[in-house]
Amino acid sequence: MAKNQFGLIGLAVMGQNLVLNAADHGFSVSVFNRTTSKTDEFMAGEAKEKSITPTHSIEEFVESLERPRTIQLMVKAGAPVDMVIDEIKPLLDPGDIIIDGGNSFFHDTERRAKELEAANLRFIGMGVSGGEEGARRGPSLMPGGTREAYGIIEPLVIAISAKAPADGAPCVTYI
Repeated sequence: MAKNQFGLIGLAVMGQNLVLNAADHGFSVSVFNRTTSKTDEFMAGEAKEKSITPTHSIEEFVESLERPRTIQLMVKAGAPVDMVIDEIKPLLDPGDIIIDGGNSFFHDTERRAKELEAANLRFIGMGVSGGEEGARRGPSLMPGGTREAYGIIEPLVIAISAKAPADGAPCVTYI
């Protein structure tokens, strides 16, 4: 079975819309939500017939992704982000990337980046601006992390981002 290019954990409205956006731009996506009924409802709705793979365990989710894995977290900021990272970290390989797309406090982002770097994993804190509609049609994205990690996710974030009306430039700024 072919592996997917991108994975997203957290299927609230923002997560769902980012997944649909990525699939619409030709990316194959795996999804996981701790409440599996949320995954099933999403797949029965707008995600049906798209290049989106539902998973029902964190192990299945991680295994479904091509390497280096790119996993975006769209979960509540704070302890939930740390809990998800702690759950997936033992399943990851050196060089895999975790993107926190929530509204995390910058000190938490800095701490997570250091902890994951020590485990040979890459971490990107990424602001996602534009709300529900932006996530679906094109958000403004502000990824920060190592230049190397950004280089790997750059094609994805450029593809799904909003485009400037005047010149079509992607609304992505690496910080």
